[in-house]
Amino acid sequence: MNQSTSVEAECLMLDAKKAILQEQHRRFQDMHRAGQVDEAMRQLQVTLACAADLLKDSLKILERTVKQHQHPDSSQALPAPPKQTPHSDVPESDTAN
Repeated sequence: MNQSTSVEAECLMLDAKKAILQEQHRRFQDMHRAGQVDEAMRQLQVTLACAADLLKDSLKILERTVKQHQHPDSSQALPAPPKQTPHSDVPESDTAN
């Protein structure tokens, strides 16, 4: 799996987890409004667990992305600077004119 496919898959996974979290939160609100305090508290625990899972996965992706940008692999490395002539500070490509 290449990097763009991996990123797309991770985004889809985060979107799915976000949808699950929203549904769990909706259930909690419905129970709370209905006065089902005990059930609402149990649902709140499920909702918070979903939120923690989503945040944990988001943080992993963010940390990996930052790390990749700080230490790019050889395929993403910057090109080498132009060669300098032995007695000049001007790159050879600029002295050809």
